Amino acid sequence: MKFLDSLFGRTKLRKPKVDALFSLSTAYLAMEVMGFAPTGKSGICFKPVESSRFSELENDLKELLRLSASESGTSCQFQTDKYNYAWIILSDDDFEDLITTTHLISETVIEHNFEERLLCSIFAFKGVYLIYSYKEGTFYPFAPLHGKTMERDNNLEFRVRSTMEEELPIEKELEKWHPLWGIPF
Repeated sequence: MKFLDSLFGRTKLRKPKVDALFSLSTAYLAMEVMGFAPTGKSGICFKPVESSRFSELENDLKELLRLSASESGTSCQFQTDKYNYAWIILSDDDFEDLITTTHLISETVIEHNFEERLLCSIFAFKGVYLIYSYKEGTFYPFAPLHGKTMERDNNLEFRVRSTMEEELPIEKELEKWHPLWGIPF
């Protein structure tokens, strides 16, 4: 069957490995030691689709986040960027709550069978982002240079990578370190 699927261009997507998000529970402490404190912001980026099932997912996410906010204090906002990607932006001074809520959102999207719509999760630190690629199941650093358009601090990214390799599943192929310009937080 795999042969016929590949012959006709049908590929089965792997389920995203969302449990790797929990590796941030200890890794963020190493980031703090490096001088990169969490900003209290994270986000989940996904490609929306026009369908009643997807509208149902959005409604379920809003209700889930409302309930979660009452327990954890994590606030959220929904936003669409200029590329028509949807963002759920989370704010919480407790980094563990950001991780847990991000995982909860990811699992909910997967349960509704929209895992192929998940692009990434992003965790903001002062001066650098850690991006989790759902497709690859790995993290990579992204350090845009402030005040300059579409330039990044590669030296800083490599420094973060070398420190975080022991803490996180870091993407080894640099060509998969996609810059995300215009992160809305």
